[in-house]
Amino acid sequence: MYTEREKMLAGELYDALDPDLVAERYRARDLCQKFNASRDVEEHLRRDLCKQIFAKGGDTVWIQPPFYCDYGSNIELGEGIFFNFNCIILDVCRVRIGDYTLFGPAVQILTPMHPLDPALRRKQQYGKPIEIGSEVWVGAGALILPGVSIGSGTVIGAGSVVTRDVPAGVFAAGNPCRVTREITAGEVPSGRW
Repeated sequence: MYTEREKMLAGELYDALDPDLVAERYRARDLCQKFNASRDVEEHLRRDLCKQIFAKGGDTVWIQPPFYCDYGSNIELGEGIFFNFNCIILDVCRVRIGDYTLFGPAVQILTPMHPLDPALRRKQQYGKPIEIGSEVWVGAGALILPGVSIGSGTVIGAGSVVTRDVPAGVFAAGNPCRVTREITAGEVPSGRW
């Protein structure tokens, strides 16, 4: 018999009101609340809280508060990740992010899915994992939706809604997000995307 947590991580329908899952969410939200209330000069406290929040990578992540997540324990970060102000990760499934990836303000990474049938939706939900490569730059206000994969070295334009996989080494933007071109070596933003 699978636990609700095992079903959740497997992307199967599960009961989000399972007491163990509720307790895990409370734990993550308490840690995020402490992190968000901390001051910039409390670097040691922030580092300790990040180590407690994330499954991996809490020792090198840099976050501008506020930051929010569902569980934290389903988030695996590479080296040197940066989250700007007001980022959200709903991690009912695994979220893996590669080294030196940058997130602008108000980026949302969302793994939860909900059944279309309202009767089922009242009782259960499910999710799809998200993979983001190394050295990705995600612009302010972008939404990364369930099941998406973003390749290394890619730039996602501000305000984009990423509904499907994006390959490595491209600039992609829009709603829905679409690849507009490849990125060339040494390229810097022109100010007009």
